[in-house]
Amino acid sequence: MTIHTPTTEAQACAVVASVVATGIPLSIRGGGTRSGLGRPIQVVSTLSSAGLTGITLYEPAEMVIGARAGTPLALVQETLAERGQMLPFEPMDHRPLLGTSGEPTIGAVAAGNVSGPRRINAGAARDSLIGIRLINGRGEAIKSGGRVMKNVTGLDLVKLVAGSHGTLGFLTEVTFRVLPKPERIVTLAWNGLADEAAVALLSTALGSPFEPMAAAHLPAGIGTDHARTLLRLENFSASIDYRGKALAELFSRHGQPELIEGEASATLWSDIRDAGFFAGTQEAVWRLSLAPGNGPRATAAIAKALPQARWFYDWGGGLVWLAVSADGDAGAAAIRAAIRPLGGHATLVRAPDAVRAAVPVFEPLAEPLLRVTAGIKQSFDPAGIFEPGRMYAGI
Repeated sequence: MTIHTPTTEAQACAVVASVVATGIPLSIRGGGTRSGLGRPIQVVSTLSSAGLTGITLYEPAEMVIGARAGTPLALVQETLAERGQMLPFEPMDHRPLLGTSGEPTIGAVAAGNVSGPRRINAGAARDSLIGIRLINGRGEAIKSGGRVMKNVTGLDLVKLVAGSHGTLGFLTEVTFRVLPKPERIVTLAWNGLADEAAVALLSTALGSPFEPMAAAHLPAGIGTDHARTLLRLENFSASIDYRGKALAELFSRHGQPELIEGEASATLWSDIRDAGFFAGTQEAVWRLSLAPGNGPRATAAIAKALPQARWFYDWGGGLVWLAVSADGDAGAAAIRAAIRPLGGHATLVRAPDAVRAAVPVFEPLAEPLLRVTAGIKQSFDPAGIFEPGRMYAGI
């Protein structure tokens, strides 16, 4: 395996240009912590962002930070924390789930649109990504966006590249808007609710004026032997006291919620963010995206076909983390049959290579969308050198 590690954007352009001339496809690598995502691909050459590090822009008063793509995510977060700021979207750490090592990079966060529990309120990574520098499949450096969030006319390359998993180009620099860190964080936990009642509580809370920043439900057997329905409040202490009391009164029929703070709260939400409840097992792990009210209907249908399935809900019920046996097609047929009538989609996050090669990892696209996707790939990467087949076979 040849690993190219440029230290400048110009060097990266030269590497891509040389690869285009030889026709040898490339895998794109940041810290290597998400290498098990997507379909397995066969390449003999890797383009790494490890040599492209450093914060290039930080203006706390403007709440914006820029860094080269290979900069460790931890460095960005530490730099922001020193000024009482943070990335709004709480990016997931895939290492516990995938069993990988290395350091997550800020470029990979942008490329994967990697987000966590705060997405339900603060938006995804792409919603905070305001600028990129990218090398396309012709070896050309492209700049899109800048230092402020603006309305755009035409193709928004920043949002298009976020979530493309390196299939459209090689990111060399990214810029994000940031937010102040909250003074206090408190989790309200109701015990013993069934899935449907729990999701109804979460939906009502998210539609209320009391602004939960995260909302999740852990059925019995996920972390503890009893179900827990969780709302996370963030802000000034006086605001949290008022909103917590109001939410407790709103849902008084479910009993008084437990208040969780400090390390216990942080650990709980880290496990939710990183799907840590499924770490270290041999199960295949799926992410299901549905309308929140449809989550319990989907899991009930899946449980009939796959009785050993386990799951929990994030994003108010709109995200279901699902663990099933990794045998056969890892439950793909049953899972997609269950969610198809509900308008959802399923992504296979963890499974053996043989399963990921045989099963569509991302939700299969309708033919018109597949043609559009192939056309976008062709326009960015005409020689098809970047991560060929990583998201969809043949693209």
